[in-house]
Amino acid sequence: MISRPHDKALVQRALKRSRIVGLLGPRQCGKTTLARQFVRSDSENYFDLEDPRSLARLEQPDLALAGLKGTVVIDEVQRRPDLFPILRVLADRRPLPARFLILGSASPDLLRQSSESLAGRIEIVQLEGFRLSDIGASSQDRHWLRGGFPLSYTARTEADSLAWRRNFIQTFIERDISQMGISIPSAALGRFWNMVAHYSGQIWKGADLSRSLAVSETTVRRHLDLMTGVFMFRQLQPWFENLGKRQVKSPKIYIRDSGLLHALLGITNKRELELHPKVGASWEGYAVEEVLKAFQPDEVYYWATHQGAELDLLLFKRGRRIGVECKREDAPRFTASMRIALSDLRLDKLYVVYPGAQSYKLAKNVEVVPLSEMVDSV
Repeated sequence: MISRPHDKALVQRALKRSRIVGLLGPRQCGKTTLARQFVRSDSENYFDLEDPRSLARLEQPDLALAGLKGTVVIDEVQRRPDLFPILRVLADRRPLPARFLILGSASPDLLRQSSESLAGRIEIVQLEGFRLSDIGASSQDRHWLRGGFPLSYTARTEADSLAWRRNFIQTFIERDISQMGISIPSAALGRFWNMVAHYSGQIWKGADLSRSLAVSETTVRRHLDLMTGVFMFRQLQPWFENLGKRQVKSPKIYIRDSGLLHALLGITNKRELELHPKVGASWEGYAVEEVLKAFQPDEVYYWATHQGAELDLLLFKRGRRIGVECKREDAPRFTASMRIALSDLRLDKLYVVYPGAQSYKLAKNVEVVPLSEMVDSV
């Protein structure tokens, strides 16, 4: 088993300071495996809401949960939103006999009851697939191709990994979405997901997708927000301020897991990936996700002007402005766009992340850094 020390430490710290911790992330990303490092699956403190035995134990949830002590795990909590008011009452007890670790496959926006019932009581920890720092720099190409989902990454062969990812996509749109109470035809959602894969790394243009799918812009926007809420897409919001320049004000869209992106694009191996016209966008999305996992910024945006200047990531961290450019090049150089971003955005530091092996300086406060070094050093 690949250890995940960083994610385990995040959950440990959260459990020490918060009465309820929400461990949220896409299905099959390793939430259950991580939770079982805190509470054994055969413990009376462990509830899996996909297990009929756990559901039977929770027929009277207030009685089942009230007498427990220590850490209590409730897996797939989105299946029982009626538990949130009960958890609020249990979390307000003094003294507090138990803390709750709840696992879910949807964001707080989709789990609206949790944000309303547990406001001020819950701390959210997001879990994705394996981090590059979990597996090491030598496995970067495999990680980029296969993505971070544990069963995809650890598959015996490339064919097995691809088969797992294709099955995941099919199961997700045919079963998982409907089990969340969301009624969207699976065929329509599948077409939308495939189309967005070709737009990954680009600025959102709802009108184009609306025409291609023959549905309204409102419908494609609703699909976009849904897939963002279940951790399949990332919407990077634009940063804009009064700079005297026309700035882009639409979000930038990424398929969050590079392995799923490659499955949707029909990429089966490393050679096909390197020759594919979307290889640059794929690398950018992969690097964006790894940088965000490492930095854990307070706020994150991208920035672009209609004159052509742009910045892949603008991170706000402890009062500092940090820029990140993701370049799939052998030796990135200082560009006019970087100079403009440094000046206009008043950056404290600009990192240029690339797949190479050496760090070097480009200019004052501008440094080229290998992605593997970046995620290990933050």
